[in-house]
Amino acid sequence: MGHVVGLRCRECAHMYAAEAIHVCEFCFGPLEVAYDHDAQRRAVTRETIAAGPPNMWRYADLLPVSSESPVDLGTGLTPLTLAGRLAAEIGLGEVWVKDDTRNPTGSFKDRVVGVALTKARELGFNVVACASTGNLANSVAAHAARAGMESFVFVPHDLEAVKLITTAVFGGHLVAVDGSYDDVNRLCAELASEFATWAFVNVNIRPYYAEGSKTLAFEVAEQLGWQLPDHVVVPIASGSQLTQIDKGFRELTELGLVDGDHEVRISGAQAQGCSPVATAFADGADHVRPVKPATIAKSLAIGNPADGWYALEAVRHSGGAIAAVTDEEIIEGIRLLARTEGIFAETAGGVTVATLVKLADAGIVRPDERVVIYITGNGLKTVEALAGAVGPSATIPPTLEAVAELLDRDGMLRAARR
Repeated sequence: MGHVVGLRCRECAHMYAAEAIHVCEFCFGPLEVAYDHDAQRRAVTRETIAAGPPNMWRYADLLPVSSESPVDLGTGLTPLTLAGRLAAEIGLGEVWVKDDTRNPTGSFKDRVVGVALTKARELGFNVVACASTGNLANSVAAHAARAGMESFVFVPHDLEAVKLITTAVFGGHLVAVDGSYDDVNRLCAELASEFATWAFVNVNIRPYYAEGSKTLAFEVAEQLGWQLPDHVVVPIASGSQLTQIDKGFRELTELGLVDGDHEVRISGAQAQGCSPVATAFADGADHVRPVKPATIAKSLAIGNPADGWYALEAVRHSGGAIAAVTDEEIIEGIRLLARTEGIFAETAGGVTVATLVKLADAGIVRPDERVVIYITGNGLKTVEALAGAVGPSATIPPTLEAVAELLDRDGMLRAARR
């Protein structure tokens, strides 16, 4: 926290103390954490990071919280896997998968929630809350249980059953709202004004919460030997994750922690059933028009993304692109990653993989680039989406003859008997 100088408006640059506020009172722009980068340069080196814990808190000096007693479930340092078979199948050279399915509650949300609840506790809050499409609900409930804090989690009523169960099991208050995520988010914004003693991780604590996503950039750079990738593909829901990954790469460059200073191209991925940012990109628009979500990718189903405009600007500035894919392409993306690399992604991961394929086919992601795709949630959370698409390849009686007949039909019998 010694490196934090306060909160700064992203629009008018007005400064505020590092408190539980998220909107500028002068221009109503969103606030973000501002750091003393000179102090960080003096304190943070590759060696000090390597000497830290084997999780995301090794980057504590680059985050807006104290590292002395973080609310932690062991989040971060998830695998960065070289995906040679995936790359070959879609005609690319070097593709890496940042596999955040391995986090404690199965998604990248453990990164942002760890920072948010640590900050909420530092600010004296005992009750934490959120609006969620599922993964955030899981993570807030789990981290609150670990910290001994009361939790209130508000979700759309039609959320995937697994995400409801894996939130409720932690014993907090799980409230289903008859409406979309945007309805839930609006309700939580009203509640945050009404209940000043509650820390809403994606409302009044949002500036700190968002910073947790920077660790997705920090880890990739460190795992690549303190080098930047050429191109990354990131799913877009609110747009915060994409903008913070971009911010993370820029901070590493400014602090001199990475070799070289080339700009990372950032591309975004959305589902066609909820693609307001992709539509704005395709139309060359300067604003993101809200939509009503209708997609199997429920974790990305935010029709009015809070950081949509900033994600749009980050992609354009970096020379990337934003594409949208159909529900059918999402399912094929899940299956493609699973059968080539053994990684089972939720529907948001299917969006990312399918978008990678689309951008590669269009020549936007190039074979000469080092590419990283972010897989942000575990496929066990959204198994309903695959109903009817996958299942047993055959049903047979329990006999040797039945197996032989099956192998013979598939042309595998002779090889099996050698």
